[in-house]
Amino acid sequence: MGSENGQRLLIVGDGNCSIGTEKPRSVQTEGGLNEQSERSKCATGLLRSDHGSSFTEGGNKMNSLTLSRRGLLSLGGAAILSACLPSGRASGGRGYVPSDPAPVPVPNAGWDAWVDGFMSRASAKGIPQGTLDAAFRAAGFLPEVIEKDRNQTEFNRTLEDYLNIAASDERVSLGREKFAQFGKVLAALESRYGVERQVVAAIWGLESFFGTRRGNVPVVSALSTLAYEGRRGEFFEGQLVAALKILQSGDISPGAMTGSWAGAMGHTQFIPTSYLAYAVDFTGDGRRDIWSEDPSDALASTASYLARSGWTSGLPWGMEVTLPSGFDAGLLGRGKGKSANDWASLGVRAAGGGSLAGGSIIAGGNSGGAPYFLLTQNFATILRYNNAQNYAIGVGHLSDRLLGRGAVRASFGPDAAGMTKADRQDLQRMLTAKGFDTGSTDGVIGAKTRAAISAYEASFGLPITGEPTLMLLQRLR
Repeated sequence: MGSENGQRLLIVGDGNCSIGTEKPRSVQTEGGLNEQSERSKCATGLLRSDHGSSFTEGGNKMNSLTLSRRGLLSLGGAAILSACLPSGRASGGRGYVPSDPAPVPVPNAGWDAWVDGFMSRASAKGIPQGTLDAAFRAAGFLPEVIEKDRNQTEFNRTLEDYLNIAASDERVSLGREKFAQFGKVLAALESRYGVERQVVAAIWGLESFFGTRRGNVPVVSALSTLAYEGRRGEFFEGQLVAALKILQSGDISPGAMTGSWAGAMGHTQFIPTSYLAYAVDFTGDGRRDIWSEDPSDALASTASYLARSGWTSGLPWGMEVTLPSGFDAGLLGRGKGKSANDWASLGVRAAGGGSLAGGSIIAGGNSGGAPYFLLTQNFATILRYNNAQNYAIGVGHLSDRLLGRGAVRASFGPDAAGMTKADRQDLQRMLTAKGFDTGSTDGVIGAKTRAAISAYEASFGLPITGEPTLMLLQRLR
C-alpha cells in the first residue's frame, strides 16, 4: 500500500476481497497475515501483531502493549480490512450474512493423533477434561483452513484504494444506520470508557461490516487444524488453549464459538488471547458474548481495549490538512510531531476548517504528495488495535463519515500506472460494457477487474497481464 507501516491488509475491490501489503515497519509478524485470502467473500477479521512497536506521535513516544489485540496471523504482516462488502452488497435484512457454507471436517489420522497429544498438554495447563471433551466432540480437521492460510492473494493497495473501500457508499450508509440504531449503547460506552462512539463504530465497520461478516468457521476446529499443520503451530496452539479457557468460563458453547478461518471472533474480531484480556460483559447477563446478534458486549470490549491502550477522550484521531507553498517536506513523517501552535505557525491548516491538534503529518498521495494527514496520539492508539497505518487512517476516516463529514478533499493524484481514479472507473465501465464484468466501477482494481482485463486480453490475442494501463484504457475507448 505504499505505506511505511508494514503489514498485511485485507482489501476489497470490485466486491472481492484480497490481500494487500504494506512495507514492514518495526513490528515482528507471525509470518504474514491478514485477512483471509478472498476472505470467503470477507469472512471476517484476522490477527494482529502480539509484538507491538514504538513510535512517536505529537512529540510523545509511545510503546505499544506487549500483548496487542491479536497475535498476527498470516503471511507477512498484520492488519485487516474486514473491508469487504457482503455478497449481494449490504442490503436486505442488514443482519448476519454467512459468506459461504461453513467448512466441513474430514477424517485425518494425523490430526487425531495431534489432538490426543494436545489433550495432555491442555490438561497440564488446567483445562478440565469435561471442557476438552465438549470442545472436541464435534471438532475436526478443516482442509479449507489450510488452503486459505497457504493461498492468500496479495495486491499492493494505495491509501486511496483503501479509503475507497473503508468508506464506500455501502459501508457509510449501513454504518450510519447502525450508528443510529445502537446510538444509546455507543453513547453509554463513550461515557464509561471515554472512547468516542464513532471510533468504536468505525472499528466495527471495518472488522465485520457492522456485524454482517462475523465468520462461521468453528473456532476449535480452525485453531486445532492450524496448530496441527505446524507452520505457526506454537502461536495457534496458544490461541486454542485460550479458546478452551473461554469455553471453560461458560461465555459461549463450543457449537456457537465461530469466527474467521484464523480464529478471530465476533463483531470486532478478537482472537482468543485478546478476548481473555479485554472482553467485557456490558449487558450484565454474566457472559462476555461478542458473537450475539446484539453487538453490545463486542463494542464494549473494543472500547475497553482502546481505553486501556491509552485513548485520550476529546482528542481527534487526526485530520486532513493543507500545507502552504514551499512547505519543508523534511518535516513530514511519523515520529516528527509538533504542537498545534507550531504547525499553525508554519502555515498548516485543517482542510475542513477548525482547530489543529498536535501530532505528525504524513503525505498520503499516490506520488507522495497530497492529501496530507495530521495524526495524533489517538491514531497511535488505533495502531495498537491493528498495527497498520492504512487501517488506522481508515478507521479515523470512516468515523468522520459516520458523523456526516465528507470524503477526503484533496486529490490523490495518478497511481503508479499513471491512472487517476476516474481513469480506473472508466476502464471498469468500458470492460463491463464490452461483456467483461468487473463487478464494480468503484475505481479499485481487485481480483474481478484483473480477471476481466485478462479475459479481454485473451479474447483479442494480446499478452495476458491482468494489469490496468493507460494503453489499455485508450484501446477500449
